[in-house]
Amino acid sequence: MTANLAIDLDRSSPVPLYFQVAEQIAEAIRRGDLAPGSRLDNEILLADKLGLSRPTIRQAIQYLVDKGLLVRKRGVGTQVVHGQVKRSVELTSLYDDLRRSGQEPATQVLALEPRPVEEGIAAILGVEPGSEVLYVERLRFAAGEPLALMHNWLPTGLAQITAADLEARGLYELLRGAGVRMRVANQRIGARAANQADAKLLDERRGAPLLTMIRTTYDDQGRAVEHGSHVYRASHYSLEVTLIER
Repeated sequence: MTANLAIDLDRSSPVPLYFQVAEQIAEAIRRGDLAPGSRLDNEILLADKLGLSRPTIRQAIQYLVDKGLLVRKRGVGTQVVHGQVKRSVELTSLYDDLRRSGQEPATQVLALEPRPVEEGIAAILGVEPGSEVLYVERLRFAAGEPLALMHNWLPTGLAQITAADLEARGLYELLRGAGVRMRVANQRIGARAANQADAKLLDERRGAPLLTMIRTTYDDQGRAVEHGSHVYRASHYSLEVTLIER
């Protein structure tokens, strides 16, 4: 709660009051005074305590939501988000990375079925357009929070995979267990705004920023064994890359 949170406003400063409030709450989060999961007083109480208007408080809260420090939840209120998942760009699965970092991964399988493949993905996988491939759609959670919506297409016959398998283990672990030797991947990272379907599944507002990742993975024979198109909550997820001078 913010009952013991000290916010000192300089009303003579040219810095907008909403920004002063936002910056001091952000600093309290960075110091650990407001731990992940802490709830803030509602806008009316905060406005009353600080002698500010409700729109000023709302603007400060929205600023912090957009920065990924706070999240609004129906029936709960405004909370400090759980620590952001930081992931190195390596040939690993999100499930394995989360488990390794102690983030308590969980998976909800939304689809697991053979589907006719469209021309673009067929070309990537090296199969005929319209032929069947294995389509997988999953919602990945970290520490109880939805984190990523994941779509994958795999050539048939690579591995016998069940929904229970995907709920208990990562896709790459399952493929390796079936003898698939993955060696290299092409990956493209981008961003887009959440549409209505994304927002509902990821517990975000419509239009919230999402990270996108499109990856095609090849085995040691150069064959495409998996193509994925994933979206991640930018407020909960980031990618880290180490650059080496050559």
